[in-house]
Amino acid sequence: MSLQDIWKYAGDFWDHAITQIIVGAILTFLLVVILRRIIHSFFKRTNFMEEKKEKTIESMLNSLIKYIATFGFIVYVLGQFGINAGNILAGAGVIGIIVGFGAQSLVRDLLAGMFLLYEKQLEKGDWVKVNNTYEGLVEEIGLRFLKVRQWSGKLTTIGNGQIHTIENYNMDEMRVVEHVSISFYEDPKKIFAILEDTVERLNTELGTYLKKDLTGNPIEPFQLYGMSSLNDHFHGYQYTVTGLCNDLLYFTAAKETRRILAETMYEHGITMAEQQISYRMPPGEHS
Repeated sequence: MSLQDIWKYAGDFWDHAITQIIVGAILTFLLVVILRRIIHSFFKRTNFMEEKKEKTIESMLNSLIKYIATFGFIVYVLGQFGINAGNILAGAGVIGIIVGFGAQSLVRDLLAGMFLLYEKQLEKGDWVKVNNTYEGLVEEIGLRFLKVRQWSGKLTTIGNGQIHTIENYNMDEMRVVEHVSISFYEDPKKIFAILEDTVERLNTELGTYLKKDLTGNPIEPFQLYGMSSLNDHFHGYQYTVTGLCNDLLYFTAAKETRRILAETMYEHGITMAEQQISYRMPPGEHS
């Protein structure tokens, strides 16, 4: 086989539409990888904004690149078969079908995703509760979807247009608010004295979790808020302890606060509130 024949076969192979589509797919994939690495390297080397904000913008840009690359590749494939994508999109009937079968949802998700980023409702790495149902770590903020990694490890994907409420546990500061329900038979004066000593212990042992001012002093140390209910669901008196902590340490601070409160109540032999069920026999029945 001569060199001319080899070039002829190579030319025929290259002119085949399937070959060009495969090459186009490989080039598109490489382009996406390269652009993502460039963006990652750029944000890694710059410090003009907070790290969480950088990760959020990086996640959104990666999503944008993915959608643009996918759309561009589809147009390229159609072109290989002699189909003009522009003429197709210009057809009123096809546009009507697209709008009817999901374009409205697509536009809604895209707009909602941009507003999520613009209004700074959340950032990548935040712990959130979405629609009062899905609670977990924000793993990815895309143009169409929000991905939340729940405590169990499940990854929940939520369309941006379906998001109605967001509870964000990472907005600079979080207040630990823990309630203790005590039996009606316990002396309130005694409980107040015990809890006052307890908040001093909390400030000593958990002081590193508290949010500090510029001088290094706690903005709001652990303190006894007071009696927050005279009749907590007909079970007993309710007392409340609060403390302002760093948002990233909120869950640990709350967990340790509950532990110390439980230990204190047990050590002093305090009777906690208990649920009571009253049963009345129907008329005419006797025990």
